[in-house]
Amino acid sequence: MNVQRRTLLGGLLAAPLAACRRTTAPGWSGGWIGADAERGHRLRDTKSGAWTTPASQRRADVLVVGAGIAGLAAARSLVAAGIDNVHLLELEDTAGGNSRGHVLGGMACPLGAHYLPLPGDKAVEVIELLEQLGLRRTEHGQAVYDERQLCHSPQERLFIAGHWHDGLLPPLDALPGEQRADTQAQYRRFAAAVEQASAAGAFAMPTARSTWSPALAALDATTFANWLDAQGLAAPALRWYLDYCCRDDYGAGAAQVSAWAGLHYFASRHGFHAPGDGSDERDGVLTWPEGNAWLSRQLTKPLGERIHPGSVALRVAEDRHEVRVDLWDARTQRTERWSAPHVVLATPLFVAARLLVQPPDALNQAVAAMRHAPWLVGNLQLRDALDDRPGAAPSWDNVLYEAGPAGAMLGYVDAMHQSTRPYPGPTVLTSYWALGGDDAAQLHANRSRLLADPWQAWAGRIVDDLARAHPDLPGKVERVDLMRYGHAMSVPVPGLRGSAALHALAQPQRRVHFAHADLSTYSVFEEAMFHGARAAAQVRTALKSAG
Repeated sequence: MNVQRRTLLGGLLAAPLAACRRTTAPGWSGGWIGADAERGHRLRDTKSGAWTTPASQRRADVLVVGAGIAGLAAARSLVAAGIDNVHLLELEDTAGGNSRGHVLGGMACPLGAHYLPLPGDKAVEVIELLEQLGLRRTEHGQAVYDERQLCHSPQERLFIAGHWHDGLLPPLDALPGEQRADTQAQYRRFAAAVEQASAAGAFAMPTARSTWSPALAALDATTFANWLDAQGLAAPALRWYLDYCCRDDYGAGAAQVSAWAGLHYFASRHGFHAPGDGSDERDGVLTWPEGNAWLSRQLTKPLGERIHPGSVALRVAEDRHEVRVDLWDARTQRTERWSAPHVVLATPLFVAARLLVQPPDALNQAVAAMRHAPWLVGNLQLRDALDDRPGAAPSWDNVLYEAGPAGAMLGYVDAMHQSTRPYPGPTVLTSYWALGGDDAAQLHANRSRLLADPWQAWAGRIVDDLARAHPDLPGKVERVDLMRYGHAMSVPVPGLRGSAALHALAQPQRRVHFAHADLSTYSVFEEAMFHGARAAAQVRTALKSAG
């Protein structure tokens, strides 16, 4: 969850964005937030051999590159084990990666991942964190969570056929009459397929603690869309919902992600229940007005000044005795060189491949097989509560149905839903756009447009999209702050889950250790925590052996 929500170049996606005609943001203030894209591109644009003598040199016992959730988890684990001289280098001005937050009009809101599902038994790193933070305890053998941090009701609703409906699965009574019986039958068949896939513990989280088999490898070898076609699961409402789920968790549609990933979305957590056939109770999630930024802040607290924001790592060189990391300090506008016996690369794998002077073959192989989806997160500050259409009451998560495949627009969450305010009023809506598209060409075109188009154009598209359900919204917007992620998350494309190269990178290394959710093929909090803790354990073992 995770962070953890299309006329592009050459007209590839002309139809979906053609409806979003607004290109200006009349009367709205706002803009792009986060580090300028050029900061990240400094690494991409650095030429081999162009490095000058660093202005200063520093040393650490362990250096962590990247202060997203995996990097924070690694550093936190190392410090807790008594390794004090640990330092983190982070490109952005704040730690947290895809789990950062923002404030608009005095109201906290997320910049990325906005909730954490209640963890399964195998997500021990997350369970330990929640217990340390006082969010979870065990009573009479059962997990009990702090109800103040659980998502308040109502949790989810779907805008379809001019009305709001409870939940996100399209209800039968909102569909054309001729589609209802077949859709219900297909809902049940898919539910049975998920239940069968879940039976043998094949979809545990983190994935490193799940089983693997030839049958799962076969699922990993094809796209989810092709698998659904082969099963005869083609009901428009079911396909819309499954495509939406893929975009929500993986950043790209069912035509890109593997069948393993499509089933994993349900089998690893809450299953799938056809209407009337299972419990209608919502699965609990932990959430905060600022989303998972609340969790990332808790992870940063023990680290203090060990975190160095605005540090753009440019080159990592390993030799027999140490690892050297050269960086550009955006605050001082000068170069630095750090050295340490061990370095944890908690960056996306394609970044790690560019950083390393001599990247291992497994890293190059893994990167060649990967795609990273771009995302747009828009926070809209509203001066007053919205008028609402008939149906289900305003919820935390609000999604708009589209006829045909799900689009890039994934609806919005209401930042003030978790407040105890007893009346409606000003709020912040956080809109999520997953821009991975349906194939590699669409993904790359979306990324180019995300970088090239002005913030006003994107703000207008978001407002126009949400105005389908809230016609009064454009007149109540005061400010729109936008966060763009050019490479937000790995898309679990066919073949990636079973990659021998990814498996090799997660094994103990000599001095440079890899820790990122990319190693699990997709980006969620549980996977990032696992890989951060795993890399830290490998470093501790190596230091103990050397000492």
